[in-house]
Amino acid sequence: MRIALDAMGGDHAPGPNIAGAVQAIAAQPDLFVVLVGDLNLIEAVLGDADRSRIEIVHAGQTINMDESPVEALRSKPDNSITRCWQLLAEKKVEAIVSAGSTGAMVAGGLRSRRFLKHVGRPGIAAVMPTAKGQTVILDVGANVAPKREHLYQYGVMGSIFARHILGRDKPTIGLMNVGHEDGKGHDLAKETHALFNASPWKDSFKGNIEGRDLHRGVVDVVVTDGFVGNVILKLTEGLFEFVVGIMQKEVIGALDVERQRGGHALKSVLAKYHHSSFGGAPLLGIDGICIICHGASDDRAICNALSVAAKYARSGLNEKIVAELAAHSPATTE
Repeated sequence: MRIALDAMGGDHAPGPNIAGAVQAIAAQPDLFVVLVGDLNLIEAVLGDADRSRIEIVHAGQTINMDESPVEALRSKPDNSITRCWQLLAEKKVEAIVSAGSTGAMVAGGLRSRRFLKHVGRPGIAAVMPTAKGQTVILDVGANVAPKREHLYQYGVMGSIFARHILGRDKPTIGLMNVGHEDGKGHDLAKETHALFNASPWKDSFKGNIEGRDLHRGVVDVVVTDGFVGNVILKLTEGLFEFVVGIMQKEVIGALDVERQRGGHALKSVLAKYHHSSFGGAPLLGIDGICIICHGASDDRAICNALSVAAKYARSGLNEKIVAELAAHSPATTE
C-alpha cells in the first residue's frame, strides 16, 4: 500500500507529518509512505528514523494557507500538493494525504479531472460523532455551489461510505434544511428533495433534517452544499472546544477530591471526540483516495489519516461508488 503524504502541509509542518508517517509504517507492515516536499527539510527531520518503507519526492515549493488556491497552483508548479496529485494520476501511489490548504487540495483534484464515472463534482465527507454513533456529512467544503444532481450523488456516495466504512446495514439519508416540511428551503433544496423521492434511493431518504438533528443521529448520511457543510463542521469544532474548556474550568476546577478523576475523564472524552482521532476527511468522487486533514493536525492525526487512507483503498470504496451510480443515477449535469 503506497500513500503519498504532503510533508509540507499544515500549521506545523513538516515535523508532525513526518513523525506521523514514521508511526504509521511502524504500525502497519504493508504501508509504504512517499513524503513529498523539501528534500533537505525532510531529511533533517527524519534523521536516523527507519526509512525502509519511506521514499522522498522533492517539491521545491509550498502553498500557504492564505494564498489563493488556483493562483498558487498556477504560479507554483513545483508545489507539494501538485506533486501528490501527479503521483496519484500516474498510479505511483494508491492514496494521497495532506493537512495543507483544503482549497488547493480540492482545486488540484478538479484540475486533474480524475473523477469517478457518473460523478459530476467531488465532495468532502466528514465523519461526525452523534448520540447514536457516527454520521457522515457531505459536502463540507469542496462544492459551495452544487446542482441538485451533485447533492443526489453525495447522498449515494455517503450511503455507500456509511455501509462499507461505518458498518450501517441500511443507511438513511437526510437533506440539511431550515425545517422538516417537504416544501421548506430554497429552490435547490426543493429540487434535490424531489430528485431523491423520485429515485431508487427514496426508501432510504428520510427527507429534510435540521441542524439540531445532526448530533442526535437522526440519519446516517447528511447531504448539504459545501458552504453550509463547512460552517457546520467549523461550528461543531468550536463548540466542542468551548464546552470542554467550560467543563475544565467550571466543573473540574471546582472539585477538590474528585479533581484528578474528573481530569482523566475529560481527557478520555477529548481523545475520543477530538478531530485528530478521525484522521481526516475523504474527497469522495475522485479516482483514487484523497484524505484532507485539519490544518492543526499533530502526529497522531497524520498517523490516523494514513491508516484511514489505507483502509479506504483496501475497501474498494470507489469501485462500489461507480457501480451504484451506474445502476441508480440520473443524468449528471456538469
